[in-house]
Amino acid sequence: MKFLLSAVLATALLAGCAGNAYNAGRIAPGTPRADVVAQAGQPTAVVPLPGGGERLQYSLQPFGQHAYMVDLDAMGRVTQVRQVLAEREFQRIQPGVWTGIDVQREFGPPARVDAVSSWNGPVLTYRWRDAVNTDMFYHVYLDAQNVVRRAHPAMEFRNVRDERG
Repeated sequence: MKFLLSAVLATALLAGCAGNAYNAGRIAPGTPRADVVAQAGQPTAVVPLPGGGERLQYSLQPFGQHAYMVDLDAMGRVTQVRQVLAEREFQRIQPGVWTGIDVQREFGPPARVDAVSSWNGPVLTYRWRDAVNTDMFYHVYLDAQNVVRRAHPAMEFRNVRDERG
């Protein structure tokens, strides 16, 4: 009986490793598309890339703080893999040039889409962690024509008990 329980637990653990979005970060260049899907599971989204090929997006939004972009060439082989919810990646956003389509191609779906009274357009919000592991938001403000007008980081404050009193 103990052996059977151990075998069932081991099988469950191995199954949990297959098809996991975190596995996307371990994919090597040259890997065929079918192997990517076998290792990381079905992507959150698939988007065409300029010049051919496609991007498999493995986003852990809305609650996770990682999004892996797996770029494939026209032959269906991996050319690069990046975890894009990071400050150096967000700095690539070009207000006045990028659109909401560009943002979602590069970062995947946002954790949420907000509206604020002081802004006439949607605000895409991504959850991420900075270099010192602080929980953060990254807000991308789109105008009525879906063009990025501004973007900036902000701290994510969670409801925690005040330890002073």
